[in-house]
Amino acid sequence: MQKGINNLIEKFGASDLEERRPGLSFITVENTKAVAAITHLKDIDGYTVLSLITAVDWIEDGIMQLTYLLNNPAEIAEIGLRVMLERKKEAGESMETIHHLWPNAKKWQQELKEMFGINFPGSPNINDDFILEGWDAAPPNRRDFDTKKFAEETFFPRPGRETHDPAEHMKKNMYPKNPADYTNKKYNPNR
Repeated sequence: MQKGINNLIEKFGASDLEERRPGLSFITVENTKAVAAITHLKDIDGYTVLSLITAVDWIEDGIMQLTYLLNNPAEIAEIGLRVMLERKKEAGESMETIHHLWPNAKKWQQELKEMFGINFPGSPNINDDFILEGWDAAPPNRRDFDTKKFAEETFFPRPGRETHDPAEHMKKNMYPKNPADYTNKKYNPNR
């Protein structure tokens, strides 16, 4: 595993190494060097399994983070390769595809396009509906997506449906009037 990490640092200028536990490390590489680094890890260093591609929206820092989790079965080791993309106000970040390295990458890339708005030009079926069939609103996993506003504007209230404050509901229905009853084992929630 150390050889793969050293190669990432020396050949691709990787930084911010974080060892989470033995056999699992995360490291950051520039987006322009990411596909070359991933290819090197696969072809040279034995990280032949793509376990996951995921994203995090760091809205406060103006960054979208992609993480490619690669597994080396021979060494029982995993490297999480982080790539930082400049976050655009509206969806529109773009990253080079890796579907030519692992055909299953196209599904993760398709999901990230739909849920975060990150495009992977050239990836097969990238613009097809994946989870959100017919969705025409902003990508819902971006942190500036207002779920409550969307629900209020999209769905109508059903007659007879009530809304309860969860804290009040719990006080009324789940907790005893006298907290001492808990310690005295007098409280019976089935009353």
